[in-house]
Amino acid sequence: MNLIQINNLSDKRLDPYMRLTDRQLRNKLEPEKAILIAESRIVIEVALDAGIEPLSFLVDNSRLASGAELFERAGCPVYVLPHDKMEQLTGYNVNRGLLCAMRRPRPMPMGEVLEGARHIAVLEDLVDVTNVGAVFRSAAALQADAVLLSPRCADPLSRRAVRVSMGTVFQVPWATVSADAWPGDLVQELHGHGMPCYGMALEKDALPIDDASLDADACALFFGCEGYGLSRQTLDVMDRTVIIPMSNGVDSLNVAASSAVAFWELFARRSRR
Repeated sequence: MNLIQINNLSDKRLDPYMRLTDRQLRNKLEPEKAILIAESRIVIEVALDAGIEPLSFLVDNSRLASGAELFERAGCPVYVLPHDKMEQLTGYNVNRGLLCAMRRPRPMPMGEVLEGARHIAVLEDLVDVTNVGAVFRSAAALQADAVLLSPRCADPLSRRAVRVSMGTVFQVPWATVSADAWPGDLVQELHGHGMPCYGMALEKDALPIDDASLDADACALFFGCEGYGLSRQTLDVMDRTVIIPMSNGVDSLNVAASSAVAFWELFARRSRR
């Protein structure tokens, strides 16, 4: 193992973990140098299994022994910090004291993401990275084949989204739709793949999500932003709008919860029949 003890938080090697924002890590000017930060052993293992290239580790010295196997597998520098310095650097108690800087994977082309897919989740303008990460976790668990993001969606590879997703952002194929294709051209492309498009929205003519007339063999489910849901422009090109029936005067669930219910009903449960 290439262990490197660091005691000075101003060390430049700590920049990706401490001083660079998610926006800076993305490095749009030089995408081949873009970095993401993965946190916790489970997330890092999922990333390595998906072929994500590790660049360095940052580990709390009290957790050094527990990560030995992982460090050997990755074969990259391991920066070791005292426990108090680790908390000071990150501003919080790092989950199991382990972070990994990794090369950001290349964006997948839309055609590659859609190839062979039957169940698609489409996210419009979700700005909360926690919600984006949670949707990916539900997508992986409940048989969504891919996720498509509108141009203004939060980055699935931001540190918190990666953590909340438990690494599933590396398992579920995804792509960001170009601004000129959103939403009309995207819907046409999905129709070309034999997928009706259903918008999750509180519309008067919305069908309950367990309605037998909804095609669950292949479909795309659209979810709107946290504030006002799907835009009218997107709703106007949907084949149907659907709702999750509510009780006790509750009108809706947040997008993380509603996506899990919708994936279970249209993707996972019906496929088991």
